[in-house]
Amino acid sequence: MDDVNVWMLLFIVAAGFAAAFIDSVVGGGGLIAVPALLLTGLPPTVALGTNKLAGSLSTLTSTISFMKSGKVSFRTAGSLFPLSFIGAALGTYTVKQIPSDFLRPLVVVLLMAVTLYTLMNKKWGSESTFERLTIKNALFTALAALTIGFYDGFFGPGTGSFLLFLFLLLGFDFVVAAGNAKVLNFGSNVASLAMFILFDSVHYGYGIPMAAAMIGGSLAGSRIAIRKGASYIRPLFIGVTALLIGKQIWDLLQ
Repeated sequence: MDDVNVWMLLFIVAAGFAAAFIDSVVGGGGLIAVPALLLTGLPPTVALGTNKLAGSLSTLTSTISFMKSGKVSFRTAGSLFPLSFIGAALGTYTVKQIPSDFLRPLVVVLLMAVTLYTLMNKKWGSESTFERLTIKNALFTALAALTIGFYDGFFGPGTGSFLLFLFLLLGFDFVVAAGNAKVLNFGSNVASLAMFILFDSVHYGYGIPMAAAMIGGSLAGSRIAIRKGASYIRPLFIGVTALLIGKQIWDLLQ
């Protein structure tokens, strides 16, 4: 294991807590965590793998919080979990073979569409209208879970936003949609992490302390989200998605 700089480690811990606080509800923690890890001098693939280690434990923590509060549809999220897992494993394997940057323009467009749709539907997600999955909805949702899982392993930015949006489309309110999204995001994170470990692309010296900080951030963030509901999650979702759009556009212009 490479030497670990103590001051950089403290910075990583602080960044991890902040990233997990946001990520525990609407995703987007990678906006903070990955740049922080890159500042340590880690190669990009190792920074991504290390982020997956910390993010997997963080997502597990927030998933458990939502589950314990009854804010997860076990039947729906549980049936989609394996698809998210398989998709992410395939995505992480694929990104080792071909570069993923060609996706960036498409992601900008999709995130813009998600944000505009949410802004235009002000009452959307305030109450649950979900009853059950029809055959048509089940097929669409299964394909979406597999695709978003693949995307998370292959590229990643905006995964939490896309998952949350998927469950909002099905009629769940913002809190349960966030809980369901966490279940699937945990599946994609674990699968992707396994592949990064297989490729020896994880720095445990930074990853384990960051994971500990992220667990704390996840507990704090998910508890506030569960307590405050849609009035808290909706603006956070829009804000983080807007930041993701800005980050992707900035990267495109470089």
